Amino acid sequence: METNTTPKYIFVTGGVTSSLGKGIVASSLGMLLEARGYRVTIQKLDPYINVDPGTLNPYEHGECYVTEDGAETDLDLGHYERFLNRATSRANSVTTGRIYQTVIEKERRGDYLGKTVQVVPHITNEIKRRIKLLGNTGDYDIIITEIGGTVGDIESLPYIETIRQLTWELGEDNSLVIHLTLVPYLAASGELKTKPTQHSVRTLMESGIQANVLVTRTEHHLPKEVKAKLAQFCNVKKENVIECMDASTIYEVPFLLHEQNFDEVVLKGLDLPTDQEPNFTVWKKFLDNHKNPKNEIEIALVGKYVSLHDSYKSITEAFTHAAATCETNVKVRWVYSGDITEDNIAEQLKGVSGILIAPGFGDRGILGKIIAANYARRNNIPTLGICLGMQIMAIEFARNVLGYEKADSAEMDLTTPHPVISLMEDQKDVSDKGGTMRLGNWKCRLSKHSRIEKIYNSTDILERHRHRYEFNNDYEVEFVENGFIAVGKNPETELVEILEHKQHPYYIGVQFHPEYKSTVASPHPLFISFIEAALLSNQNDLMHATREKI
Repeated sequence: METNTTPKYIFVTGGVTSSLGKGIVASSLGMLLEARGYRVTIQKLDPYINVDPGTLNPYEHGECYVTEDGAETDLDLGHYERFLNRATSRANSVTTGRIYQTVIEKERRGDYLGKTVQVVPHITNEIKRRIKLLGNTGDYDIIITEIGGTVGDIESLPYIETIRQLTWELGEDNSLVIHLTLVPYLAASGELKTKPTQHSVRTLMESGIQANVLVTRTEHHLPKEVKAKLAQFCNVKKENVIECMDASTIYEVPFLLHEQNFDEVVLKGLDLPTDQEPNFTVWKKFLDNHKNPKNEIEIALVGKYVSLHDSYKSITEAFTHAAATCETNVKVRWVYSGDITEDNIAEQLKGVSGILIAPGFGDRGILGKIIAANYARRNNIPTLGICLGMQIMAIEFARNVLGYEKADSAEMDLTTPHPVISLMEDQKDVSDKGGTMRLGNWKCRLSKHSRIEKIYNSTDILERHRHRYEFNNDYEVEFVENGFIAVGKNPETELVEILEHKQHPYYIGVQFHPEYKSTVASPHPLFISFIEAALLSNQNDLMHATREKI
């Protein structure tokens, strides 16, 4: 594919209500355009005043996603990477807090030469600069920009005004506005209602922006007359009204949109060639395996944010990717660690083929996680601990194998006599919570002939981190002598990255977040190996149960 020197820009806005799925639509479009040979990236503009989502409660905003270069971002960036199989960066995530922070810092330095600093032009110019950062690299043909929130929100107005300016500055055929909106079905009258969409488009037009394509979220197919009505009253072509119904999996959405020529409509709107047919080979194989599994297992996800499943979005999606590779349906049992006790642990985890001890922060639900790790270790249940999950496994081992009853993490108990998990030296004097952790890609060297080396088929890997506390190397010798071995370390700092139990079928803790690197095209090897171990455990349990019946 011959690429353009000047990138084209697509802006995705939303109306009527939040949570319509702008991130999935943007990701699906990106995947379709990539499949046609275009180099695509997606960025998110979030209207909240937080500098980044790093300090937000997962119940408030879902998981915090981390990029390779260490940016703490919105979970939509996870969708972008999973669909595009392309890494994002801090340039792909912008918040109002970061915009204002930059503008205020410039004003304090005197960069504006004493002028009155205003939303227009100073804030809008900074937003424009951020939008164009990715385009200026020369790495992309098309930049998709998703605007968070809903048209008409006060906090979104500077972004909408910026888009108005940019579409005018870029010129005809160089930009496109896609508006995602809701067409509700009223059961009482048995009708699909277009008025909410009309009002939403009108609000957008009042800000000086004409939507070029409408993507309508609906629970029912749109009849031709409804599409014609939307086209007429929203000033778009009939073929540019695209319906987006609920799918059995988010990974079907690109195909549902492609069936309506969504990618072709967009490319024509940008005056780009449509002659190259999309290559869906990898996705079709993935979907076929996903929809037709040969096996089924249940894995317990033990965490403290389980009432909002989006808190562990990347983990559940990593299960989906790896499960398709293993031709297995993975059913997740959500187990709130705060409810786990010594008395009910057997019942809470009865019948599961594997246990994932989830990441997190703070001391709530920690004891339940320790009890779960102990149960998994003693009963030979395949277990994967991620970040805090690895630290929990270390604490449990120190208490119940090494005999240090009061062993703990310094994060939970500063007075513990055995801080098997302690604060990084260069973080001990830091008081701010935001941006103070070990973030982004860090090197890890794997021990030769270890199980983890066979899983990765490599001795040197790069994985993403998000934490402040580390395994205390003062305890490493005792751990190794008792069979819990540090099989992965950072080659520069000697910080422990991976613990692996020598006598256990599969008991692995990793300090990093492998789920962030899992995509449809590249499922993560740790999740594949974990599911394979759980499958083997499940088969062994079935054989044992059969023998008992005999």
